[in-house]
Amino acid sequence: MPILAPDLHLVDFTDTAPSDLQTQVTAAIDQANTFLDKLQPINADTSTSVKSISAAQALTDVMTFDHINLALDRSWGILSHLNSVMSNDDIRHVHHELLPKLSAYGTRVGQHQPLFMRYKTIVNDEAFLATLEPARARAIELALQSFELSGVALPKAEQDEFAAIQSQLSTLSATFSDNILDATQAYALPLKEEQLAGLTDSGLDLLADAGKQYKASALEKGTLTQAEVDALPTQYYVATLNIPVYIAVMTHADNRELRETLYRAYVTRASEFDEHTNAKGLSLNNADIMGQILQLREQKAHLLGFANYAEVSLSTKMADSVPEVEAFLRNLAAQATPTAEQDLAQLQDSAKDYGISDLQAWDSAYIAEKVKQDKFSLSQEEIRPYFPLPKVIDGLFAIVERLYGITVKEQQHEDNHSENAASRWHDEVRFYQLFDEKNQLVGGFYFDLFARSGKRGGAWMSSFQSRYTHEEQGYQQLPVCFMVGNFTPALDGKPSLLTHDEVLTLFHEFGHGLHHLLTQVTVGDVAGVNGVEWDAVELPSQFMENWAWDAEGIALISSHVETGEPLPKDKLDALLAAKNFQSGMQTLRQIEFALFDLLIHSHTPALDYDGILSTLNGVRSDVAIMQTPDYNRFANGFSHIFAGGYAAGYYSYKWAELLSADAFSKFEEEGIFNPITGKAFRETILSVGGSLPAKTNFENFRGRGASIDALLRHSGFNDNHPNDKAAS
Repeated sequence: MPILAPDLHLVDFTDTAPSDLQTQVTAAIDQANTFLDKLQPINADTSTSVKSISAAQALTDVMTFDHINLALDRSWGILSHLNSVMSNDDIRHVHHELLPKLSAYGTRVGQHQPLFMRYKTIVNDEAFLATLEPARARAIELALQSFELSGVALPKAEQDEFAAIQSQLSTLSATFSDNILDATQAYALPLKEEQLAGLTDSGLDLLADAGKQYKASALEKGTLTQAEVDALPTQYYVATLNIPVYIAVMTHADNRELRETLYRAYVTRASEFDEHTNAKGLSLNNADIMGQILQLREQKAHLLGFANYAEVSLSTKMADSVPEVEAFLRNLAAQATPTAEQDLAQLQDSAKDYGISDLQAWDSAYIAEKVKQDKFSLSQEEIRPYFPLPKVIDGLFAIVERLYGITVKEQQHEDNHSENAASRWHDEVRFYQLFDEKNQLVGGFYFDLFARSGKRGGAWMSSFQSRYTHEEQGYQQLPVCFMVGNFTPALDGKPSLLTHDEVLTLFHEFGHGLHHLLTQVTVGDVAGVNGVEWDAVELPSQFMENWAWDAEGIALISSHVETGEPLPKDKLDALLAAKNFQSGMQTLRQIEFALFDLLIHSHTPALDYDGILSTLNGVRSDVAIMQTPDYNRFANGFSHIFAGGYAAGYYSYKWAELLSADAFSKFEEEGIFNPITGKAFRETILSVGGSLPAKTNFENFRGRGASIDALLRHSGFNDNHPNDKAAS
């Protein structure tokens, strides 16, 4: 069993009480502020009489401040992570109480003239700047850009206004996220026997497990007495809005009324149609919050001299302008529409066989599954037993070993208090160490893959700790990250059995993880995913999904949970044949989200809630081909743009998909397990992180600029407009 290296600096999660983390965060901010207080004003122009310092001394000060901030990155990173995966009233209270302090500190740093002038001193000394390693020079370039976007050049009154805006935005975004989580977990629908028709065994297991949780929660909250709980059936089925349960019902339930009921509940979460309240009795409706966020973002943009917030967002991305992104999205929509229309016609025709003459949103997943079974003889449930999570994980590790020469080893954790055990925040969590071809430790990562109460929905990689070295202090840390999912948990003594969609999600997040872990950059601000333009950061993750669509890759990640038999050839052929099933409609859906995001953030004046809904309806009128119910309030749960980092950047998924498809086409040309090509991808993309512009990294790998051809081919659109080409 590999020994845990001290350079991993792992967290003792048994000693992370919210109050302790609050103390640590506050102390870290105080320490950093003390340093800023003592930082003497200078002038970067040596021709003036104001005191100046050498570029070397300026860099020393910058690096010292970076090192001081490690304590804040760590304590706040832990608290933020726990608020996402183990949220409770105590954690949430401390997290939210600290947000204004964090915001104020971040604004102070971004507007701190003595610190800013040290960066200017470095770049003004061109001879000195030329001696720096590229990663350090890039970090300084990005820091100066960040200063400008933090209002460093604003008059004092406007700086104060900027700080107030930042503080309000951080609080509003956290409340938005809370409302979604609370609304999701507040919903529970006990089911009758006649509503269960069509549900698979695994789906019924999920509903029964939700039933057990429902009983326990009702007892704890006092909404049911023990006698009332005892009177309920032993096998009690409850539908919830947690994704594994929701998907199970929407995909397989024969009862159309049940599907519509659950659909309506899901798409109206945190809206005016949602009557749930939080623990304080407050409404969960996000409507006003959305309008306030847009208004504040617009104010921030105007203070910085931009016409709208979309321009602020794009100033740090690969894409140059709002018109460029909009043209990219609308062009891709035009490419996808013919295929999408065929997709819809196929569903509508099949729906008639099930007595549905007017196909609705709550029918699409159900009918799509029927079409898959009929056209491809493919059922997600039939292939689920061939993707037990332990086998998928082992196969995933085998694939990256063949590609990059790296080895993954699980750190056992029978005793959480053992000297050689990795502490965890939940029993389901697993910790792994990553070794290179010379058996040198590269970094570590945690898997937290199952849905549970108190955990934010979706899947993500959190780049908790970056690769970083501070030679003067003799300090080194290796990268560590959290990879989080909401998969179907293990039930009835069997391991978790994944759908192929869940397999793709695991590969996606692991691609992010590799980007973070395999970096050779030791300047934290541009190590791993740090400093990578947002519209390129999805490249490695979407790229990794390709191996879950390849026959040789699938052979490594699949075997029947009971017999160990490989995925039969007929099922493999069906799975691969169905790769582009409904790809047209899925692409238009992503474009709908991306275009909506872009338009609401480029609109001046800022939109209120009615304007937000009107814009969404307009986008649907432009690009969607299937009618959406009037009550659909998807936007009220759009956490990516209102509570995440994707504001005016959701297009990044499609932009990066173009890059990833084109990158993978090199493997298609040279062999998808070609170690030379894998080494090139690792060295030009994964290892360099944000130390070079993403465009440069891509061209270094591909030998040219990006082309849309591979994306159209991979999506099955290449026959729609065969002569239409574009590059990002």
